[in-house]
Amino acid sequence: MFVSLLLWQTSVTPAVTARTGRFHSPRVTESSGVAVSHAHPGTLWTHNDSGDGPYLYATDLRGTDRGAIRVSGATAVDWEDIALGRCPDGSQGCLYIGDTGDNLERRASVVVYAVPEPLPPVATADTQRVTSAALTLSLHYPDGPHDVEALYVSPRDTAVYLVSKGRGGTIRLYRAGRAAWTAHHTVTAEFVQTVPIVPDRGSGRLVTGAAIRPDGNLVAIRTYAEIYFFTPGPGGRLTPSGQPCALDGLERVGEGIDFRDDSTLVLTSEADVFGPGTIDTARCSR
Repeated sequence: MFVSLLLWQTSVTPAVTARTGRFHSPRVTESSGVAVSHAHPGTLWTHNDSGDGPYLYATDLRGTDRGAIRVSGATAVDWEDIALGRCPDGSQGCLYIGDTGDNLERRASVVVYAVPEPLPPVATADTQRVTSAALTLSLHYPDGPHDVEALYVSPRDTAVYLVSKGRGGTIRLYRAGRAAWTAHHTVTAEFVQTVPIVPDRGSGRLVTGAAIRPDGNLVAIRTYAEIYFFTPGPGGRLTPSGQPCALDGLERVGEGIDFRDDSTLVLTSEADVFGPGTIDTARCSR
């Protein structure tokens, strides 16, 4: 099993990528997640990592500064990923925001917010908008704190899936079902499985983002240097699908990922000494 896993990880093919833009907004310095809007074609939602307030930023593939929206009822300790999915009550589309970063793995609990997807701002100066009140899910993990930088929401049952970064030597998948949102206390996320990716800090194999295809049939998990694909099964368990693809040299601090369509992914990165964060598209041979 371990040998086959190593062979799978080393049998990578290069992604076909295209640089589409850089973030124009001076406020977007650490794009830590990205969500591709389907209700508002051409719109991308992103957010900063730690050090910012509870703001969503609207942009597009070129990185246009479309303004910001404050998430009502939310705080921002360490926002790490964003995803689109049906709201917990299934009524409409929501943006899910994971305040789940924990570099020292000491947080007693973390938070996921869900807010109905707002109308995007229309211009750079449009910075005073506020969303409707966010729903808050407070959770912890059954085996202690983890640094989690990746989440996705199943279109089948609106369960939230969280993927640990791998600081402790394994990459672990957790689940919080729809019923968790009705709890008035901190809930314990369900451990689903150890994800078959062997983390390696030296090669950049630490998980920084995840996404699920809108049809629910494919999950993409990205590290700093690779994208891995999985088929979700009963209970949300992931089975490897095809070969990983390599992002060598594309980004220095790449974190965000989402599906643009069935075969194209959107990737975002944080700013670095070479300039603002980047936006790329990627296609992988699977």
